[in-house]
Amino acid sequence: MKNHVIKGNICYSATKDALSVTENGYVVCQEGRCAGVYENLPKEYETLPCHNYEDKIIIPGLVDLHVHAPQYTFRGMGMDLELIDWLNTRTFAEEAKYEDLEYAEKAYGIFAEDLRTSATTRACIFGTIHTEATLLLMEKLDRTGLQVCVGKVNMDRNSPQYLCEESAEKSAKDTEEWLQKCQRFHNVRPILTPRFTPSCTDELLEKLSELQKKYHLPVQSHLSENLGEIDWVKELCPGTSCYGESYDRYGLFGNGCPTIMAHCVHSGDKEMEMMLKQNVFVAHCPESNANLSSGVAPVKKYLENGMKVGLGSDIAGGTSLSIFKAMAMAVQCSKLRWRLHDQSVGPLTMEEVFYMATKGGGEFFGKVGSFEKGYEFDAVVLDDSSLRHPQKLSVKERLERLIYLADGRSMTAKFVNGHVVYRESQDGIKTTVDGNDSGHGAGQR
Repeated sequence: MKNHVIKGNICYSATKDALSVTENGYVVCQEGRCAGVYENLPKEYETLPCHNYEDKIIIPGLVDLHVHAPQYTFRGMGMDLELIDWLNTRTFAEEAKYEDLEYAEKAYGIFAEDLRTSATTRACIFGTIHTEATLLLMEKLDRTGLQVCVGKVNMDRNSPQYLCEESAEKSAKDTEEWLQKCQRFHNVRPILTPRFTPSCTDELLEKLSELQKKYHLPVQSHLSENLGEIDWVKELCPGTSCYGESYDRYGLFGNGCPTIMAHCVHSGDKEMEMMLKQNVFVAHCPESNANLSSGVAPVKKYLENGMKVGLGSDIAGGTSLSIFKAMAMAVQCSKLRWRLHDQSVGPLTMEEVFYMATKGGGEFFGKVGSFEKGYEFDAVVLDDSSLRHPQKLSVKERLERLIYLADGRSMTAKFVNGHVVYRESQDGIKTTVDGNDSGHGAGQR
């Protein structure tokens, strides 16, 4: 069912600086899109089924712009290492295991289920170089009803032999064959995924550029995460003015090619100018940047300059799929940057991180991440009744507490494109709901 109403305390970003709150209000879904938020339900919608969530808080679905599915198995491990050492000692060895489909079946089953029961409704996800394992990941995610982009990773240099594709030609051929097999999915779309410039030869990036133009695909990769990585790119790509140019010279950096670049911790003025002009999305991953000693990205500056910014969990540099945690850490890390590094730019606000987690990151998927008219109907229902308090709190204050304190028990229901994909029954049992039928769970007005 794609026509229905949700009732509760409705919160969404009006702008990056302002939160819209409608207490005890209604948000209407028609054909999978928002038809408006109302204090009183208009007569024309009174015959629609109504999900009455009473005093619960209803927000747009959260968006994770950067997560590595195969790394979910070792989150919370190796956090005493910096990026390159962490990749060599932890990440590559684990990702090599996905050549074994029996292992991939177990690992991706856990990842898909945990993502389904999180507050995330949209995500951009890295797989591995292995075609069959990546297709298996896509199959599992397709059944969750979530709307996600998944990439088969490309890497043909500066990687362990057991995880290095034999040539640029073979990598591109395997990628095109994978793309042909992706057509069977309903909720999952492919995204080109060169791991990062150090692991991709010029020939491979050129071939991926050809595939991008042929199939009109989006792209995801990493950018300016670590100072040592940036120096490495300078050696590998002489003549480039910044790291971003190593992608841009192959047409893989915005300008008609929808692009997400994760991290951007140390992007300089030239790189920021390119990202702004070419509409490149920044996936800010604060927990990962702290865990891997990368630094703190100047995200407040990015927002003030009008750049496109969302949040990423960056499993397993980050330890949790929770975008609530990413919001909280984004605020905390921005305070440290402001206090210790650059007092000319203030710390992030609650409104700004909520915007990045919803409308800011959602823009990569189109009109996503808001309850404004015409936006795709993604919603999460949150129950904060377990967070007891003696004082009267506003809905905004309750939402702010959830950003810092929410756990897996806070979510009551989740909608994607108007369909119920998750709900918790009255007896507290969490159940899967068919992503093609949102007619379950309707209450009374």
